[in-house]
This record gives sequence, C-alpha cells and structure tokens, in this order.
Amino acid sequence: MIRQSREMGSNGNVEAPVYTLNGHNGRECWEKTKFGDFTLDATNGHSSSSLGTVLCVITGASRGFGRSLAWELCPRVAPGSALLLVARTEQALRVLAEELTLQYPDIEVRWVAADLGTAHGVKKTVQAAQELNGRDATQRILIINNAGSLGDISKSFLDFTDPLEVDRYFSFNVSSAMCLTSSLLKVFKGRPGLQRLVVNVTSLAALQPFKSWTLYCTGKAARDMMFKVLAEEEKDVRVLSYAPGICIIFTHFRKKIRFLPHLMCFLFTHHTGPMNNAMQDQVQSHTADSEVRHHFIEMKKSGELLDCHVSAKKMMGILEKDNFKSGQHVDFFD
Repeated sequence: MIRQSREMGSNGNVEAPVYTLNGHNGRECWEKTKFGDFTLDATNGHSSSSLGTVLCVITGASRGFGRSLAWELCPRVAPGSALLLVARTEQALRVLAEELTLQYPDIEVRWVAADLGTAHGVKKTVQAAQELNGRDATQRILIINNAGSLGDISKSFLDFTDPLEVDRYFSFNVSSAMCLTSSLLKVFKGRPGLQRLVVNVTSLAALQPFKSWTLYCTGKAARDMMFKVLAEEEKDVRVLSYAPGICIIFTHFRKKIRFLPHLMCFLFTHHTGPMNNAMQDQVQSHTADSEVRHHFIEMKKSGELLDCHVSAKKMMGILEKDNFKSGQHVDFFD
C-alpha cells in the first residue's frame, strides 16, 4: 500500500512528498510502470537533461497525449526546471503532479485547473505562469498547446446553422491558443541565451478533409496557419506544429482512412490514468458518417492503435534535435 506523508497545497505547488510502500521509504520502492510497449522506470529512466533547464507550460495535461508529454519531458530537463500543467480536471492534475514530483523531485511541478474556453481561464493560466517567471537559469521556454476538443461529430457541414455553437468551439480550440500563447510570450520575454519554443499539437485533419468532422478539421487548419504567422513574425521564437500520427497499423484501413487526428492517439491509450471514455463513446456512437464510424469501431477492436507515449517520445526527439523549420507541420511518420 502506498501512503503520502505530505499533501499538495491548494495553490498547485508540489513539494516532493515522502511515500511509503510496504513500510519502506524512498523512490527505490517504486516498480516499473508498464504503458503498453513503453516502460517508465522510476529509477533508471532517461536522464540526459538534453533540453537543459526548461520552464514548460502544457495545456490539456491531465490525460492522454498531454499527460504522456509531461512524463516524456521530465527526464529530459535539468534540475531546477519547472512545469505548469493546465487542464479543466483538478483531481487528475493533482494526481499527475504528485506522481511527477515523486519521480522527479528536482523539478518544480505546478498545476492550474482552468477552462481555456473562457477569458477567465486564459487569465488564470497566465497568472499561474507569471509566478514561475524570473528564473535567470532558465535556458528554454516551452509552450505546448495540446488542449482541444472534437466538436459535434454527429453533424455534417449543413447542420451547423447556430453561430453561437460554432463560436464556442473556436473560442476553446483556436482563440484560446492564440491568446494564451501571445500572453505567455509577453510574460517570458526573449533575452540572450534563452530559447522560446511554441508547440501546436495538430493533426493531418488540418491538411485533409474528414467527413462529419467539420469543426475539428477547420479548427486544426486555422491553428496551423495561425502558428505559421507567429513563426514569420517572431523570428526569435521557434514554432512546431506536431501531428502525433496515424493510430492504425492495418494497410487495408489506410486505404480508406489515410490518417487519424491526434485526438485518437489518446482515446485508446493505455496509461495508468483514466481513459477518456466519454470521447471514446462519442467517436464510436456519434460520428455522422457511417463508414468512418465503422472503421473507428474496428480500430478499437483491433488493439493496434498507437500508444501516446510512443508519439510523445517522438515529439521530444524532434525538440532535442531542433532541426525543423520554424512553423513547419511535422507528422509522427515524417
């Protein structure tokens, strides 16, 4: 049985807690945690600190791909780095922050529960980030825009007649990413020796149409172009749009569905946190196009879907190599 001797403060700060397992103290008590074909080792993991001292903000961090990114980032940063986890679900953020702090006590992990679809949520996140500012040792600012939603996939293009419904979707999926990123870049101003890096978690849906996914495809396309403009305007900011990849192995499926949006990477992942069953049900039962819906159901049954940690590891490798063109759209299989 695992017991924690100190609890996290209500402000989201996490001090390295002392855990006991079967009466023994220390991190050595933790066994390996299996994530499909990907293994996290609490004592013998990747520890190259290849990204240096980093101050990172991850949105949509409580589950799926965002959660995997947090786990993949921590072993690649130097002691003294800081991580701000952002999502709407407070309990999931709290648990993740505790787990990360246990395994990486030299990294300051904070969290903020905020609805980025609202101006208040964006402001709340910026305020939390401001509390981490002023670290002279920071070598890299990393802003990962992962938060996003699927939209109403039970509707075709002709069914969207309510401007308020469309506005709500774009407020969360496009406007918030723009406003949050611009605000954070103003908080973390450029200086000699500091690299500022912005990641837009995108999808091939930004490049190709997908029947009954009108809002999702449009939102991803808008975000891709939005961040390309950022790359053109701010030459000292590195910008990457990363599509986590195809989540299907069978060749005959690829012939009919040539891609899966990044969302599918976390709908069926096998991490220790809760699966996003609500979205999983939504995709399988509400996708308007019957052929697309059938293939999603078959992909779930096949068990041959890409694990989020595999794609998150690939993205971190791209950031480590740092040889992409700023503003570029990079897919998992590129």
